[in-house]
Parts: sequence; structure tokens; C-alpha cells
Amino acid sequence: MLIDINSYMGHWPFRQRKYNTCVTRLERMNRFGVDLSVVSNLNGIFYKNPQSANEELYHEIRSSKLFGDRFIPFAVINPIYAAWRSQFETSTGDMGMKGIRLYPGYHGYDLTNASCVELVKRSRDRGLPVAFSLRMVDSRPSSWMDLGIKKEWVLKDITPIIRAVPDAKYLILNVANSTLLSEEETTLLKETDVLIDTSGRNILDLGELIKTFGKDKFAFGTHSPILDDVTGLLRIESLRAPEADAATKEMLRSGNAKRMLGI
Repeated sequence: MLIDINSYMGHWPFRQRKYNTCVTRLERMNRFGVDLSVVSNLNGIFYKNPQSANEELYHEIRSSKLFGDRFIPFAVINPIYAAWRSQFETSTGDMGMKGIRLYPGYHGYDLTNASCVELVKRSRDRGLPVAFSLRMVDSRPSSWMDLGIKKEWVLKDITPIIRAVPDAKYLILNVANSTLLSEEETTLLKETDVLIDTSGRNILDLGELIKTFGKDKFAFGTHSPILDDVTGLLRIESLRAPEADAATKEMLRSGNAKRMLGI
């Protein structure tokens, strides 16, 4: 089985994206053998009210039973938007979304913001994962209207919220920059319920990262349609026998994601 823990619908305002609807994403999933995909709506990063994007995603998935069987929706929540508490309740309750995605860089708050910490705690109490993308797009060729390169995160930038809420579930996605951590930070990640997806360009030496953090800390992810549909899987399949046996590879393909998502 193959579960993608990092994919999107919707539009990116500064670049044209293909395969960004339920219909076209499902075509790509079928082509590359992906059984289930965690999905959120890119529009929620840019809408003033991200709940509009959650509603778009909800209705699109509900438009066909095929979509409901294959997509696992995550809500985009902005904890400094006035109505975030009711939006969290509606999205994870009435709409049945299985996790949340936060975008501090785009929505303009720090990870230690009191509302952000409260939101992560509410998610923890519901058993819902909280997902952070360390990079959305490569900022070097991006529009001047997008975030600058100084806004891209390294792995250690996620540690403040983990320290604040160490018993929550976290997805750390598209690790494109440094994975260098102190001994204390490494221990923190190892002791936290964290999954790092395989889409990021700095997951080049996955075998060494597994040795450092553990085989239960990684899962297949594509960051599609911004990135391609196959590189994240190639990083798993190219692991040599001393780096990962068959059981470990199956954990990376789907086992760790099943545990995190409760499926």
C-alpha cells in the first residue's frame, strides 16, 4: 500500500500548476500506484478567510464517492484569524477533516503565538495531526510578491512548537533546507510523534536520517502538484538492504502514515 501524506488541490498564484483537482490528482495517483493521499487546498494559504478553501475542498471531495474513498482532507486554519476556533470545529467536526495544516510564514505569526499553541493543543486533544511545510516553493525564482528566501525554514525552526506542545502529532513536510540539529533538538524529535515526509530535497540521504531519528519518523510524501509525483517514492525504493529491510520500506510507504492518521 502507498499513502501520500503531502499533496494539494487548488491554485498557486505565481505559477501555473497541473494535476490540481480531485479528478487530475486521482489520475496521477492511479498512474503511480498511490492508494490514499492526504490533501489540503492551496487556496487556503492565500484567501483572507481560509475556511472558504476548506469548504471548496469539502464539496469537491463529496462530489464523487471515488474521491471520498481516496482522499484524506486536512483543513487550513489561521490561528490569528478571528473566527479560527469555530472554523476548526466546523472543519474537523461537521466536515470530518482528519488534520490541520498551518502556514505561519504566509499568515504572519510565530509558532509560539498563544493562539497557535492553543490550536495545536486542541488538535492534540482530538488526536489530529498538525502539518507544517518547511518550504512551499523554491523562493529563488519566485515572484517578488511571494515569501523571500529568508522565510524558508530549516528543520530546527519547527522545534519551538514541539517544545510548547510535545504530546501533539506533527507532520513536517518538504524539508528542503538544513536538517542540522543540536543533540537536545534531535532527542526532542525522536521523543515526539513526528512524521517527516520524503518530498524535500534535503531528504537525499534517507538511510542516514533513518539511522539518526528512527524508521518510525518518515513517510512517503510528494508535495504535489508543486513538486513531482515520483521523487519521494524513489528515495524509499532506492534504499539499500543495510539501510532498510522490506518491513522498514513498508513502514515508509504506508505503515507509519496509517499509525499517524489512525487508519
